[in-house]
Amino acid sequence: MSHKITVWAALAALSLAGPACAAPAHGTKLDVVERADTDTVSIKGGTAADNVGDVMTFTNPIYDAANVKKLGVDHGYCVRMIVGKSWECHWTMMLAKGQIMVDGPVDDGGDTVLAVMGGTGAYRGARGEMLIHARDAKATGYDFHYRLQ
Repeated sequence: MSHKITVWAALAALSLAGPACAAPAHGTKLDVVERADTDTVSIKGGTAADNVGDVMTFTNPIYDAANVKKLGVDHGYCVRMIVGKSWECHWTMMLAKGQIMVDGPVDDGGDTVLAVMGGTGAYRGARGEMLIHARDAKATGYDFHYRLQ
């Protein structure tokens, strides 16, 4: 447990270094990997395995584009909108220099572009898009390609 506290204390200290009010530079690209370790679906909308209204929650680690170095975590939730086809999602990615918030639909069967709704710290005022791409057929991880304006 003390190792986790040390890591989070170091991340918190890093987030304080650097401009807290600067908006991200126009055309900023950020490519990361989410490891879908904690995705959990709660059956809320019916009795089948997949129902409109089901809720998926997650708190997953975020790694660099090479999927080697851990950069942070994301927290979020999705609500099933169309059985077997799509979810409506909201999550926050937390990195050492700030947070980025994302909203939008996520398709089960392919890449999806979501809206970047804002951010904190180095990402304060962030707007743009984030493309999500499943790394494998089992959806054990995702490539997140942020394009910030």
